[in-house]
Amino acid sequence: MLELKVPSMVCEGCVETVTKAIKTHEPDAKVNIDLDSKKVTVDTEASAESIKQIITAAGHEVE
Repeated sequence: MLELKVPSMVCEGCVETVTKAIKTHEPDAKVNIDLDSKKVTVDTEASAESIKQIITAAGHEVE
């Protein structure tokens, strides 16, 4: 289970973009995003680095 902070998410559209990007690359991943705390929780076999790259490629910044 990965927990990442994505401070650039500001709206539901951002949440959808990040979720869709992760699901495109990792279809079996369980993605949970709390927009208020800007926290992305991903249950996946993929590495943290891989998920960070996916989020960054979707145009968001990961702390």
